Amino acid sequence: MKAFVLEYGKLKEKEMDNPVAKKGEVVVSIKTAGLNRRDLYIPNRRGKAEGALILGSDGAGIIESVGEGATKFQIGDEVIINPSLRWYDNTDAPPIEFDLLGMPDHGTFAEKIAISEEQVEKKPAHLDWNEAGVLALSALTGYRALFTKGKITDKDTVFIPGAGSGVSTYLIQFAKNIGARVIVTSRSEEKRERAKTLGADIVLDTNSDWNKELANETVDLVIESVGKVTFNQSMNVLKKGGRIVTFGATTEDNIDFNLRNFFYGQYQLFGTTMGSRKELRDMLHHLETYKMHPVVDRIYPFEQTNEAFNYLDEGKQFGKVALRIEE
Repeated sequence: MKAFVLEYGKLKEKEMDNPVAKKGEVVVSIKTAGLNRRDLYIPNRRGKAEGALILGSDGAGIIESVGEGATKFQIGDEVIINPSLRWYDNTDAPPIEFDLLGMPDHGTFAEKIAISEEQVEKKPAHLDWNEAGVLALSALTGYRALFTKGKITDKDTVFIPGAGSGVSTYLIQFAKNIGARVIVTSRSEEKRERAKTLGADIVLDTNSDWNKELANETVDLVIESVGKVTFNQSMNVLKKGGRIVTFGATTEDNIDFNLRNFFYGQYQLFGTTMGSRKELRDMLHHLETYKMHPVVDRIYPFEQTNEAFNYLDEGKQFGKVALRIEE
């Protein structure tokens, strides 16, 4: 089968053996896979290891075969892959056996994948293959950040720096679905306009004075993923006693902030990453209830996977980038 791999530190297309379903596994014929920023970082993390690793965390397709003891799906079922491995119940933090699909296990950038049936969920019927293929990682991350950790309600105003990322496009829609007020930022005028079409109530230029622009707003919750460049600004617009949830650091991991201001302000800071199968299922129910659709920015044929990586690395996308693996 064709696959996109990292081998000896190089990204390339390669022929790999077709996977076989072991006990409790299914083989999924992948229709569409989704790129995530995690895929960009794996080459540096893995280095020049010899074995070919199939990249990719997100994907959707059709059950092709069922291994011994696997009873939850039948051949022909349309499914999505849950990349949050071995985290089943909703807990404060992932279990020690948790990992993400795509390293060290083979991922979704291939024609087929063998995976435990516990990591597969029914595809929402209202989504097309491109939407389903880019869904799980970003939407699950956003859902846990917003609902489990952020405990958003319809009375809240949520502030989201960086409107164009895949997770942000889900956050905007999730929050608006339940009636919350949404404020976002972006350096790009085009992205600000697109955020409005998703329902954002206020869109700010990232380079503007956020405190001045939001002088008449009360921000109850901040969802942060940018890191050092925006963290202090984000906390400064948060109301006293407000909640800030962080799940990423696309600029820089280490930040400085005034601890005295933090504890006098009675702020609440939560870290999060990915989510449990319970939260994934809750998220899928949310999507189906509101007939919500992922935002797909671009769709690349499998043969242009390197170009898709380059496009994502440039940060120009609004929403998700998909790989069409099988027509």
